Amino acid sequence: MRQIASMRLARWIIPWSVIGFLACGDDASDANRAADYIYPEPDWAIETPEAHDLDSTLLEAAADFAGEHASDCLVITRDGVIVGEWYWNGWDETSEENVFSVSKSITSALVGIAQDKGALAIREGASNYITEWIGTDSEDVTIRNLISNDSGRQWNYITDYVQMAFLAYDKSAFAIGLGQQHNPGTVWAYNNSAIQCLERVLNRATGMDAAEYAQEFLFEPLGMASSYGRDRAGNPTTYAGVKSSCRDMARFGYLYLRGGRWSNGEQIIPQAWVEESTQPSTPLNSAYGYMWWLNHEGNWLSSAFDPGGSDGRPMPNLPEDVFRASGFLNQIIFVDPGTDIVFTRIGSIISLEDITSSMLVEGLAERIRAARLDSYL
Repeated sequence: MRQIASMRLARWIIPWSVIGFLACGDDASDANRAADYIYPEPDWAIETPEAHDLDSTLLEAAADFAGEHASDCLVITRDGVIVGEWYWNGWDETSEENVFSVSKSITSALVGIAQDKGALAIREGASNYITEWIGTDSEDVTIRNLISNDSGRQWNYITDYVQMAFLAYDKSAFAIGLGQQHNPGTVWAYNNSAIQCLERVLNRATGMDAAEYAQEFLFEPLGMASSYGRDRAGNPTTYAGVKSSCRDMARFGYLYLRGGRWSNGEQIIPQAWVEESTQPSTPLNSAYGYMWWLNHEGNWLSSAFDPGGSDGRPMPNLPEDVFRASGFLNQIIFVDPGTDIVFTRIGSIISLEDITSSMLVEGLAERIRAARLDSYL
Protein backbone atom coordinates (compact mmCIF):
# COMPACT_ATOMS: atom_id res chain seq x y z
CA MET A 1 0.00 0.00 0.00
CA ARG A 2 1.29 3.45 -0.88
CA GLN A 3 2.42 5.82 1.84
CA ILE A 4 -0.64 8.04 1.70
CA ALA A 5 -2.99 5.12 2.25
CA SER A 6 -1.00 4.22 5.33
CA MET A 7 -1.20 7.82 6.48
CA ARG A 8 -4.99 7.64 6.18
CA LEU A 9 -5.08 4.65 8.51
CA ALA A 10 -2.66 6.31 10.89
CA ARG A 11 -5.06 9.17 11.47
CA TRP A 12 -7.24 6.68 13.29
CA ILE A 13 -4.68 4.39 14.85
CA ILE A 14 -2.37 7.01 16.43
CA PRO A 15 -3.84 8.40 19.66
CA TRP A 16 -5.33 11.86 19.32
CA SER A 17 -2.91 13.26 21.89
CA VAL A 18 0.00 12.23 19.68
CA ILE A 19 -1.64 13.79 16.63
CA GLY A 20 -2.07 17.00 18.57
CA PHE A 21 1.63 16.99 19.42
CA LEU A 22 2.63 16.35 15.83
CA ALA A 23 0.42 19.20 14.65
CA CYS A 24 2.59 21.70 16.52
CA GLY A 25 5.33 21.68 13.90
CA ASP A 26 6.45 24.74 11.99
CA ASP A 27 5.06 26.08 8.71
CA ALA A 28 7.46 23.92 6.72
CA SER A 29 5.21 20.95 7.52
CA ASP A 30 2.81 22.09 4.77
CA ALA A 31 5.54 21.80 2.17
CA ASN A 32 6.63 18.46 3.61
CA ARG A 33 3.09 17.12 3.36
CA ALA A 34 2.89 18.30 -0.26
CA ALA A 35 6.07 16.37 -1.00
CA ASP A 36 4.49 13.23 0.49
CA TYR A 37 1.48 13.39 -1.82
CA ILE A 38 1.48 11.72 -5.20
CA TYR A 39 0.77 13.94 -8.21
CA PRO A 40 0.08 13.09 -11.86
CA GLU A 41 3.46 14.34 -13.02
CA PRO A 42 4.02 13.97 -15.86
CA ASP A 43 1.08 11.55 -16.10
CA TRP A 44 -1.29 9.66 -13.87
CA ALA A 45 -0.01 6.55 -12.14
CA ILE A 46 -2.44 3.63 -12.42
CA GLU A 47 -2.67 1.15 -9.57
CA THR A 48 -5.08 -1.52 -8.40
CA PRO A 49 -8.08 -0.47 -6.31
CA GLU A 50 -7.04 -2.87 -3.54
CA ALA A 51 -3.69 -1.07 -3.18
CA HIS A 52 -5.76 1.91 -2.06
CA ASP A 53 -8.31 0.15 0.12
CA LEU A 54 -10.99 -0.18 -2.55
CA ASP A 55 -12.88 -3.25 -3.73
CA SER A 56 -12.39 -3.66 -7.49
CA THR A 57 -15.64 -5.62 -7.91
CA LEU A 58 -17.66 -2.82 -6.32
CA LEU A 59 -15.88 -0.22 -8.43
CA GLU A 60 -16.85 -2.24 -11.51
CA ALA A 61 -20.45 -2.06 -10.30
CA ALA A 62 -20.13 1.73 -10.07
CA ALA A 63 -18.76 1.79 -13.62
CA ASP A 64 -21.66 -0.39 -14.80
CA PHE A 65 -24.02 2.19 -13.32
CA ALA A 66 -22.18 4.96 -15.20
CA GLY A 67 -22.28 2.96 -18.44
CA GLU A 68 -26.01 2.38 -18.07
CA HIS A 69 -26.47 6.14 -17.86
CA ALA A 70 -24.93 7.14 -21.20
CA SER A 71 -21.43 7.90 -19.95
CA ASP A 72 -18.48 8.29 -22.30
CA CYS A 73 -15.83 8.14 -19.59
CA LEU A 74 -15.43 7.61 -15.87
CA VAL A 75 -12.15 8.15 -14.01
CA ILE A 76 -11.75 7.38 -10.31
CA THR A 77 -8.68 8.46 -8.36
CA ARG A 78 -7.65 7.88 -4.78
CA ASP A 79 -4.48 9.02 -3.06
CA GLY A 80 -3.42 10.79 -6.26
CA VAL A 81 -3.46 7.75 -8.58
CA ILE A 82 -6.03 6.33 -10.95
CA VAL A 83 -7.65 3.26 -9.42
CA GLY A 84 -10.14 2.78 -12.22
CA GLU A 85 -11.06 4.24 -15.59
CA TRP A 86 -13.66 3.19 -18.12
CA TYR A 87 -14.50 4.38 -21.63
CA TRP A 88 -17.51 3.87 -23.85
CA ASN A 89 -18.68 4.91 -27.33
CA GLY A 90 -15.20 4.90 -28.87
CA TRP A 91 -13.68 7.17 -26.23
CA ASP A 92 -10.20 6.85 -24.74
CA GLU A 93 -8.10 8.77 -22.22
CA THR A 94 -7.41 11.61 -24.69
CA SER A 95 -11.01 12.17 -25.83
CA GLU A 96 -12.43 15.60 -25.01
CA GLU A 97 -15.87 17.18 -24.98
CA ASN A 98 -17.55 20.41 -23.96
CA VAL A 99 -18.05 20.07 -20.21
CA PHE A 100 -20.52 22.95 -20.10
CA SER A 101 -20.90 24.52 -16.64
CA VAL A 102 -17.92 22.67 -15.20
CA SER A 103 -16.30 25.65 -16.92
CA LYS A 104 -17.75 27.91 -14.22
CA SER A 105 -15.63 26.23 -11.54
CA ILE A 106 -12.57 26.69 -13.74
CA THR A 107 -13.46 30.36 -14.22
CA SER A 108 -13.77 30.63 -10.44
CA ALA A 109 -10.18 29.41 -10.15
CA LEU A 110 -9.05 32.10 -12.60
CA VAL A 111 -10.70 34.79 -10.49
CA GLY A 112 -8.91 33.44 -7.41
CA ILE A 113 -5.56 33.40 -9.21
CA ALA A 114 -6.10 36.95 -10.50
CA GLN A 115 -6.95 38.18 -7.00
CA ASP A 116 -3.85 36.49 -5.57
CA LYS A 117 -1.72 38.26 -8.17
CA GLY A 118 -3.22 41.62 -7.23
CA ALA A 119 -5.06 42.12 -10.51
CA LEU A 120 -8.50 42.43 -8.88
CA ALA A 121 -10.36 42.12 -5.59
CA ILE A 122 -13.66 40.26 -5.51
CA ARG A 123 -15.32 42.78 -3.19
CA GLU A 124 -14.76 45.63 -5.61
CA GLY A 125 -17.38 46.71 -8.10
CA ALA A 126 -17.36 44.86 -11.40
CA SER A 127 -18.04 48.29 -12.91
CA ASN A 128 -14.35 49.06 -12.38
CA TYR A 129 -13.86 46.83 -15.42
CA ILE A 130 -17.32 46.98 -17.03
CA THR A 131 -17.52 50.73 -17.46
CA GLU A 132 -20.94 50.51 -19.16
CA TRP A 133 -22.38 49.86 -15.69
CA ILE A 134 -21.09 53.10 -14.15
CA GLY A 135 -24.03 55.33 -13.26
CA THR A 136 -26.55 52.49 -13.67
CA ASP A 137 -28.32 50.18 -11.20
CA SER A 138 -25.53 47.64 -11.84
CA GLU A 139 -22.75 49.92 -10.57
CA ASP A 140 -22.78 48.27 -7.13
CA VAL A 141 -22.61 44.69 -8.39
CA THR A 142 -19.36 43.23 -7.08
CA ILE A 143 -17.20 40.53 -8.63
CA ARG A 144 -18.14 38.44 -5.60
CA ASN A 145 -21.82 38.83 -6.53
CA LEU A 146 -21.07 37.50 -10.00
CA ILE A 147 -19.24 34.39 -8.76
CA SER A 148 -21.89 33.75 -6.09
CA ASN A 149 -24.80 34.05 -8.55
CA ASP A 150 -26.56 36.66 -6.42
CA SER A 151 -25.76 39.62 -8.69
CA GLY A 152 -29.41 40.45 -9.33
CA ARG A 153 -28.66 40.86 -13.03
CA GLN A 154 -31.51 40.29 -15.48
CA TRP A 155 -32.47 36.64 -15.81
CA ASN A 156 -35.15 34.58 -17.50
CA TYR A 157 -34.97 31.34 -19.44
CA ILE A 158 -35.32 32.82 -22.93
CA THR A 159 -32.76 35.56 -22.31
CA ASP A 160 -30.21 33.27 -20.68
CA TYR A 161 -30.45 29.96 -22.50
CA VAL A 162 -31.68 31.07 -25.92
CA GLN A 163 -30.70 34.66 -26.65
CA MET A 164 -27.34 34.67 -24.87
CA ALA A 165 -26.20 31.04 -24.96
CA PHE A 166 -27.35 30.13 -28.48
CA LEU A 167 -28.09 33.25 -30.51
CA ALA A 168 -25.77 36.05 -29.37
CA TYR A 169 -22.83 36.66 -31.70
CA ASP A 170 -20.94 38.55 -28.99
CA LYS A 171 -21.99 36.90 -25.74
CA SER A 172 -20.02 39.27 -23.55
CA ALA A 173 -21.57 42.38 -25.09
CA PHE A 174 -25.04 40.86 -24.86
CA ALA A 175 -24.59 39.84 -21.21
CA ILE A 176 -23.12 43.20 -20.20
CA GLY A 177 -25.97 45.02 -21.95
CA LEU A 178 -28.70 43.34 -19.92
CA GLY A 179 -30.40 45.27 -17.13
CA GLN A 180 -30.44 45.00 -13.35
CA GLN A 181 -33.48 43.02 -12.20
CA HIS A 182 -32.88 42.92 -8.43
CA ASN A 183 -30.63 44.59 -5.90
CA PRO A 184 -27.30 42.75 -5.58
CA GLY A 185 -27.28 40.07 -2.90
CA THR A 186 -31.06 39.75 -2.61
CA VAL A 187 -31.94 36.99 -5.13
CA TRP A 188 -30.05 33.85 -6.16
CA ALA A 189 -30.31 32.79 -9.80
CA TYR A 190 -28.20 30.44 -11.90
CA ASN A 191 -27.33 33.24 -14.28
CA ASN A 192 -25.10 32.26 -17.21
CA SER A 193 -25.18 35.77 -18.64
CA ALA A 194 -23.92 37.29 -15.39
CA ILE A 195 -21.04 34.82 -15.32
CA GLN A 196 -20.15 35.61 -18.93
CA CYS A 197 -19.56 39.18 -17.70
CA LEU A 198 -16.49 37.76 -15.92
CA GLU A 199 -14.86 37.46 -19.35
CA ARG A 200 -14.68 41.25 -19.51
CA VAL A 201 -13.62 41.54 -15.86
CA LEU A 202 -10.74 39.07 -16.28
CA ASN A 203 -9.63 40.58 -19.57
CA ARG A 204 -9.42 44.15 -18.28
CA ALA A 205 -8.12 43.25 -14.82
CA THR A 206 -5.28 41.02 -16.04
CA GLY A 207 -4.63 42.58 -19.42
CA MET A 208 -4.89 39.10 -20.94
CA ASP A 209 -7.45 37.11 -22.85
CA ALA A 210 -9.16 34.86 -20.27
CA ALA A 211 -8.45 31.69 -22.28
CA GLU A 212 -4.77 32.60 -22.55
CA TYR A 213 -4.71 33.45 -18.85
CA ALA A 214 -6.09 29.99 -18.09
CA GLN A 215 -3.52 28.39 -20.33
CA GLU A 216 -0.57 30.14 -18.67
CA PHE A 217 -1.58 30.04 -15.03
CA LEU A 218 -3.79 26.94 -14.72
CA PHE A 219 -3.86 24.44 -17.57
CA GLU A 220 -0.15 24.35 -18.37
CA PRO A 221 1.02 24.13 -14.73
CA LEU A 222 -1.41 21.23 -14.19
CA GLY A 223 -0.46 19.47 -17.41
CA MET A 224 -4.00 19.81 -18.78
CA ALA A 225 -4.70 19.81 -22.53
CA SER A 226 -8.03 21.54 -21.88
CA SER A 227 -9.05 24.79 -23.57
CA TYR A 228 -11.79 27.41 -23.36
CA GLY A 229 -14.40 27.70 -26.07
CA ARG A 230 -15.09 31.03 -27.77
CA ASP A 231 -18.15 32.78 -29.14
CA ARG A 232 -18.33 33.94 -32.75
CA ALA A 233 -16.87 37.31 -31.76
CA GLY A 234 -13.81 35.53 -30.35
CA ASN A 235 -14.57 35.99 -26.64
CA PRO A 236 -13.76 33.10 -24.31
CA THR A 237 -17.01 31.73 -22.87
CA THR A 238 -16.50 31.83 -19.13
CA TYR A 239 -19.91 30.35 -18.25
CA ALA A 240 -19.48 27.16 -20.33
CA GLY A 241 -17.53 25.74 -23.24
CA VAL A 242 -14.27 24.37 -21.82
CA LYS A 243 -13.27 21.22 -23.67
CA SER A 244 -11.69 18.62 -21.44
CA SER A 245 -11.13 14.91 -20.85
CA CYS A 246 -12.00 12.86 -17.80
CA ARG A 247 -8.32 12.59 -16.90
CA ASP A 248 -7.73 16.32 -17.16
CA MET A 249 -10.83 17.16 -15.17
CA ALA A 250 -9.48 14.82 -12.50
CA ARG A 251 -6.29 16.91 -12.39
CA PHE A 252 -8.35 20.01 -11.67
CA GLY A 253 -10.39 18.22 -9.00
CA TYR A 254 -7.22 16.86 -7.43
CA LEU A 255 -5.77 20.37 -7.27
CA TYR A 256 -8.74 21.41 -5.14
CA LEU A 257 -8.47 18.27 -3.02
CA ARG A 258 -4.90 19.33 -2.24
CA GLY A 259 -5.86 22.88 -1.32
CA GLY A 260 -4.61 24.43 -4.57
CA ARG A 261 -1.08 23.03 -4.14
CA TRP A 262 0.61 21.02 -6.90
CA SER A 263 3.82 19.04 -7.15
CA ASN A 264 7.02 20.47 -5.66
CA GLY A 265 4.86 22.57 -3.35
CA GLU A 266 3.74 24.98 -6.10
CA GLN A 267 0.65 26.88 -4.89
CA ILE A 268 -1.29 27.31 -8.13
CA ILE A 269 -4.45 28.56 -6.41
CA PRO A 270 -4.31 30.07 -2.90
CA GLN A 271 -5.43 27.60 -0.26
CA ALA A 272 -7.64 30.28 1.26
CA TRP A 273 -9.42 30.65 -2.09
CA VAL A 274 -10.05 26.91 -2.34
CA GLU A 275 -11.49 26.89 1.17
CA GLU A 276 -13.63 29.99 0.61
CA SER A 277 -14.85 28.74 -2.78
CA THR A 278 -16.16 25.52 -1.29
CA GLN A 279 -18.19 27.14 1.49
CA PRO A 280 -21.63 28.70 0.96
CA SER A 281 -21.04 32.12 -0.58
CA THR A 282 -24.49 33.49 0.13
CA PRO A 283 -27.23 32.88 2.72
CA LEU A 284 -29.60 32.57 -0.23
CA ASN A 285 -28.28 29.11 -1.19
CA SER A 286 -26.39 26.77 1.13
CA ALA A 287 -25.45 24.53 -1.83
CA TYR A 288 -23.41 27.09 -3.76
CA GLY A 289 -19.93 28.48 -3.25
CA TYR A 290 -17.89 30.41 -5.77
CA MET A 291 -19.28 28.49 -8.74
CA TRP A 292 -18.88 25.13 -7.01
CA TRP A 293 -21.84 22.98 -5.90
CA LEU A 294 -21.81 22.00 -2.22
CA ASN A 295 -23.59 19.56 0.09
CA HIS A 296 -24.06 21.82 3.10
CA GLU A 297 -27.02 21.73 5.44
CA GLY A 298 -29.51 24.54 4.97
CA ASN A 299 -31.96 25.91 2.45
CA TRP A 300 -30.65 25.17 -1.00
CA LEU A 301 -31.63 25.82 -4.58
CA SER A 302 -30.64 23.65 -7.51
CA SER A 303 -31.33 26.14 -10.27
CA ALA A 304 -33.12 29.35 -11.14
CA PHE A 305 -36.23 27.21 -11.68
CA ASP A 306 -36.28 26.30 -7.97
CA PRO A 307 -37.51 29.51 -6.32
CA GLY A 308 -38.68 27.89 -3.07
CA GLY A 309 -35.65 25.74 -2.44
CA SER A 310 -35.37 22.71 -0.18
CA ASP A 311 -34.16 22.17 3.36
CA GLY A 312 -31.42 19.77 4.44
CA ARG A 313 -28.53 18.63 2.26
CA PRO A 314 -28.85 18.20 -1.53
CA MET A 315 -27.38 14.67 -1.27
CA PRO A 316 -28.43 13.52 2.21
CA ASN A 317 -26.56 10.19 2.09
CA LEU A 318 -23.22 11.90 1.45
CA PRO A 319 -21.00 13.92 3.82
CA GLU A 320 -21.32 17.67 4.10
CA ASP A 321 -17.74 18.32 2.94
CA VAL A 322 -18.06 16.86 -0.59
CA PHE A 323 -18.22 19.34 -3.46
CA ARG A 324 -18.51 19.18 -7.22
CA ALA A 325 -18.26 21.01 -10.50
CA SER A 326 -21.30 20.16 -12.56
CA GLY A 327 -22.29 20.78 -16.17
CA PHE A 328 -25.26 20.23 -18.46
CA LEU A 329 -25.87 16.52 -19.23
CA ASN A 330 -24.16 15.62 -15.95
CA GLN A 331 -20.54 16.43 -16.68
CA ILE A 332 -18.97 15.93 -13.25
CA ILE A 333 -15.90 16.63 -11.16
CA PHE A 334 -16.61 15.20 -7.70
CA VAL A 335 -14.24 15.83 -4.78
CA ASP A 336 -14.58 13.81 -1.57
CA PRO A 337 -12.00 15.13 0.91
CA GLY A 338 -12.84 12.63 3.65
CA THR A 339 -11.89 9.65 1.47
CA ASP A 340 -9.20 11.28 -0.72
CA ILE A 341 -11.30 10.31 -3.76
CA VAL A 342 -11.86 12.37 -6.90
CA PHE A 343 -13.97 11.07 -9.75
CA THR A 344 -14.95 12.57 -13.09
CA ARG A 345 -17.60 11.69 -15.64
CA ILE A 346 -18.39 12.97 -19.15
CA GLY A 347 -21.38 11.81 -21.15
CA SER A 348 -24.99 12.34 -22.05
CA ILE A 349 -28.29 11.49 -20.38
CA ILE A 350 -30.95 8.77 -20.71
CA SER A 351 -33.94 10.86 -19.62
CA LEU A 352 -34.96 14.51 -19.41
CA GLU A 353 -35.09 14.16 -15.63
CA ASP A 354 -31.31 13.70 -15.62
CA ILE A 355 -30.81 17.26 -16.88
CA THR A 356 -31.66 18.78 -13.50
CA SER A 357 -31.53 15.75 -11.20
CA SER A 358 -28.51 14.86 -9.06
CA MET A 359 -29.46 11.18 -9.23
CA LEU A 360 -26.51 10.19 -11.40
CA VAL A 361 -23.80 12.01 -9.44
CA GLU A 362 -25.29 10.91 -6.13
CA GLY A 363 -25.62 7.32 -7.32
CA LEU A 364 -22.04 7.24 -8.52
CA ALA A 365 -20.70 8.82 -5.34
CA GLU A 366 -22.59 6.38 -3.12
CA ARG A 367 -21.41 3.36 -5.10
CA ILE A 368 -17.78 4.49 -5.16
CA ARG A 369 -17.78 5.26 -1.45
CA ALA A 370 -19.34 1.85 -0.78
CA ALA A 371 -16.28 0.23 -2.41
CA ARG A 372 -13.99 1.41 0.39
CA LEU A 373 -12.40 -1.48 2.28
CA ASP A 374 -11.59 1.01 5.03
CA SER A 375 -15.19 2.26 5.27
CA TYR A 376 -15.50 0.94 8.80
CA LEU A 377 -13.07 3.65 9.98
